[in-house]
Amino acid sequence: MNAARILIVDDELSLRRLMRLYLVKAGFAVEEASTGLQALAALRRGHIDLAIVDVMLPEVDGFEVVRRARRNSSIPIILLTARGEEASRVAGLEIGADDYVVKPFNPRELLARVRAVLRRSQTLPRAPASTMKQVRFDRWTLDVPRQELIDAEGVAVPLSTAEFRLLTVFLERPRMVLSREQLLDLTSGRALEPFERSIDNQVSRLRKKIEADPKNPAIIKTVWGGGYSFAADVDEPAA
Repeated sequence: MNAARILIVDDELSLRRLMRLYLVKAGFAVEEASTGLQALAALRRGHIDLAIVDVMLPEVDGFEVVRRARRNSSIPIILLTARGEEASRVAGLEIGADDYVVKPFNPRELLARVRAVLRRSQTLPRAPASTMKQVRFDRWTLDVPRQELIDAEGVAVPLSTAEFRLLTVFLERPRMVLSREQLLDLTSGRALEPFERSIDNQVSRLRKKIEADPKNPAIIKTVWGGGYSFAADVDEPAA
């Protein structure tokens, strides 16, 4: 993990230097960008393992950076948001960010979040990905190494890291009722905060990709008062 390259994206030089100091001291390689366009250029060049992106950026804001990155990349992204901007944090998770840190923050918290997100991205999924390269359900095939969904016509649909983690959790536990608390713990290793809707937002995004009619889902069922259940059969295609 210590060889990972971190991209810091913030227009405040003093804050970038502080983050760089802690991350380099922890053994990470660090690259910096001060604008959204610089961040996107760095991501296109590749070799970035995780990005820390401030929401308020010149030229292109942090949300747009996440949106554009998610078109063809599943790189883990941590958003930096201002204290009290709950709507911004939820919006960031909805469009594919993996976690967020609220400003002002303790650098040790940021370091802990970076390590946790990298650990999740490197170790998840567990089963079935530990034994399968492809997993089939309904009209879809999940290509585990590529982190892509393949439809019946062979068209690939990319998944964000958060969507991939959530789908994997469901595939590991078909027909089981999973509460929001369980899903958040299994996908991100953290506790559900009061009134938090991040799991509901992630389920909604995933439904838009896999359901024939997301408003009347047949694969990811809502269990009123309980959470969610993956209703499709799951199997491994024959070799």
